[in-house]
Amino acid sequence: MSLNANSRAADAIVAELESQIVSGKLRNQGPLPAERDLMEQFRASRTVVREAIATLSNRGLVESKPRFRPIVSKPDYETVLNATGKVVQHLLTEPGGVKNLYMSRVFTERGLVRQAAVCATKDNISDLQAALEANEHAIGDSEQFYRTDNAFHGVLYQVPQNPIFPALHEGYTSWLAPQWARMLRSPDRNLANYKAHKAIFDAILKRDPDEAEEALNVHLQAAWEYVRTTFDKDSE
Repeated sequence: MSLNANSRAADAIVAELESQIVSGKLRNQGPLPAERDLMEQFRASRTVVREAIATLSNRGLVESKPRFRPIVSKPDYETVLNATGKVVQHLLTEPGGVKNLYMSRVFTERGLVRQAAVCATKDNISDLQAALEANEHAIGDSEQFYRTDNAFHGVLYQVPQNPIFPALHEGYTSWLAPQWARMLRSPDRNLANYKAHKAIFDAILKRDPDEAEEALNVHLQAAWEYVRTTFDKDSE
């Protein structure tokens, strides 16, 4: 069989298995059928079946490990973001790449804090308060402060009860992590960021979307000015 014929046969297997994964016929987190079973089912060679499995793995639809049968991974929003992660990391190396991603985060969170000020439930407020208190307690420990900083912002992404937003927060966190690791940190800077988080929380508590947006915007713009020479020299 020619290379093109192999690819066409593999594409047909991919299309069928993808349909079975999305429909639930193949159970999420369950094993993919054995190679021999797939060879019999599709009347295909081992080479073609392995090419199909590799394609499914590249698309994030199965998790492959050496010497183990691949595990089905039903796609969700996090899967989509994970699949684009390598592309995003490449774009971050382009001039202005980090700034562009960071400013998209600012744009997103400005909308989220406005919604939080209007729509946050008692549970949302409780979660924000707990995250803020953890953030305050971590002021003297920059590594822990970074984690609690992310957690505070992460609560905002939970407020709309839309699975896209928590996945997007995970994306921002992972995509920017290598650059964030280069940021200079200190207890004084942590304290300033904590106070900014408290201003955001207080505005949400007052149910004032304009004040919440302004507090968020001031916080993230100040954060960018503090780190921009580290992350994006082309932004100067």
